Amino acid sequence: MASFTTQIKDEITKIETLRVESLAEVCAYIKTSGIIKENELFLFIENASVARRMFNLIKRLYKINIKLTIRTQKRFTTKTMYILEIKESVDEILADVNLCVKQILDYSDEERASFIKGIFLACGSINDPSKSKYHLELLVNEEDFAVLTNKLLLSLNFSSKILKRDKGYMVYIKASEEISDFIKMLGAITSLFYYEDIRIYRDHKNMVNRLNNCEQANVEKSMKTCNEQLANIKYLRENDLLTLLDEKMMTVIEYREKYPETTMSELADIITMETEYKITKSGINHHFRKIKELVEKNKDIDK
Repeated sequence: MASFTTQIKDEITKIETLRVESLAEVCAYIKTSGIIKENELFLFIENASVARRMFNLIKRLYKINIKLTIRTQKRFTTKTMYILEIKESVDEILADVNLCVKQILDYSDEERASFIKGIFLACGSINDPSKSKYHLELLVNEEDFAVLTNKLLLSLNFSSKILKRDKGYMVYIKASEEISDFIKMLGAITSLFYYEDIRIYRDHKNMVNRLNNCEQANVEKSMKTCNEQLANIKYLRENDLLTLLDEKMMTVIEYREKYPETTMSELADIITMETEYKITKSGINHHFRKIKELVEKNKDIDK
């Protein structure tokens, strides 16, 4: 089964683009992964769709012949390598690449997006949102090019960052919304729908979990408060201090002992319904704060 990254690349390689955008994409791809040997340009590509796109775009842009070699490597798993060998117009191509890299920040949004697309086709990956954390990365060899790539992403309103790796530099994005915008910028609409479906599901699940955690925390907090109130009532009773309390406080104590697991809000509602004493949650809290002060004061006297 193809990876999520492969699905995205397969989808965007089928998109038709204007000449200036195609040139920016090709220049970015060559800058990222092109190899020069004895005035020949080589592109080693593992993805068949990407190899087909680069072959067609370069041939269309420069009207040249390109030698295509397909090699199959069998080592644990079978891997196919597509090698594009370019002997014609190499100087012209490299001149375009250098000029594009030098001026890309001044280009239009569409051309900058196409340049990023070329980098992504060469060295980009996006984690499958259904299997792991949200993560997009572009792994390039040169620090200067990593800085340029990051500036391009920032200019397109992405919050990307650079990280030094053992092999090269990683320009990455972690925010799920921005990765979604990145996929949209590439034009991979089918992949975008898949990504958004998973993201909505995960966000909903996380929200439910957070709500459950909050509810559980509130229950635990309420039980802790109830136990503290009951402990203070027990102390007053054992030390014959209940006579110091007025009638309203005694009503609150009576109902707390009668309903030991209710929240203060629920206790206030019960007292209001069952007695002539209308009280709110804050009123209940006020009484138990006074009770606590009385207990602490008496303990200090005992000491």
